[in-house]
Amino acid sequence: MRNTSIVIPTLVRIKPGALDRIGVYAQRGKFQTAVLLFSKELDRSFIDRVNWSLAAHGVMVLEQVLVEASSFEHAQEVFQSLPQNVQVIIGIGGGKALDVGKYVAFLTRLPYISVPTALSNDGFCSPQASLDFKGKRRSFPAAMPYGVVIDTEVCLNAPRILWLAGIGDSVAKITSVYDWKLAFKIKGTQVDDFAALLSDATVFQLMAKPDHDLEGMRLLGTALMLNGIAMEICGSSRPASGSEHLISHALDLVSSKPHLHGLQVGVATYMLSQLQGRGTDRIAALFDATGFWDIIREDPFSRKDWVEAIKIAPTVKLEFYTILSEKDRLEDLVKIMDTDPKLKGLFKA
Repeated sequence: MRNTSIVIPTLVRIKPGALDRIGVYAQRGKFQTAVLLFSKELDRSFIDRVNWSLAAHGVMVLEQVLVEASSFEHAQEVFQSLPQNVQVIIGIGGGKALDVGKYVAFLTRLPYISVPTALSNDGFCSPQASLDFKGKRRSFPAAMPYGVVIDTEVCLNAPRILWLAGIGDSVAKITSVYDWKLAFKIKGTQVDDFAALLSDATVFQLMAKPDHDLEGMRLLGTALMLNGIAMEICGSSRPASGSEHLISHALDLVSSKPHLHGLQVGVATYMLSQLQGRGTDRIAALFDATGFWDIIREDPFSRKDWVEAIKIAPTVKLEFYTILSEKDRLEDLVKIMDTDPKLKGLFKA
């Protein structure tokens, strides 16, 4: 039986203006010193706002680290150069800074505050860090955040495509939970009912208000955060990652120009939901309402890459039983890709 001791965020703030109150939150946590990690592409004004807030509340920033690559080697360098008296690590920006930050926090056993400036996936609050290692993308154990601070106004002003990617990653929970239960039925893979319920419920909450506004950002941020917590609860990526993620991982391997993770996952989720017979109409309605299809038609996928990715997806994680493990499912999926009217214009030759 798995140890049921879990770590979940103590501090959660998902609201407009949260970026300017990080100093307040750090002070309440009794942190006096911090190291700030930020993404290369991050708007400098966000870093200035965080620095101002921390200084205004007596929290000294000992070091500011520009994260240029989300690699295992770079994370090790950051870990080895940390000041000895640092009390909290704060990661701000996109995936690179957040993944490196939570892995460094895992190595140091220090509290970690995750501050995403866009909501493109659930990685800002998950027990894994996605890092490059010897030329390949790998998942490493990572610290669950002590705090999650999402400024919904900042996220609303991020490029719209990142919001759509977050929606794509969120709806994947429909197919991933199905795959998890299928793996239990066929292989006896243990299912944590609460983690499955939590992950499943977040999707339908988001579908109730799929709007690109402050409330929509709050719902998406909450959904993605709870997906990460579901993974921590069961000690597995199963409640948030199934056959749709295997296809996305395979696309990253075969494509010369992979698209955003959430866009790949979202389209794969829609296709796989048809094989599973669950949620297809709801997913289609959500993608219609948000303009998800349209953003992909502006930069279509390669049909050749998708066919190849579908073929190799079951081999990405051999121990991962999903609907793609069943006979003839790969051929069925390619047929859906070529004939479904919702997918028209999403793939180029």
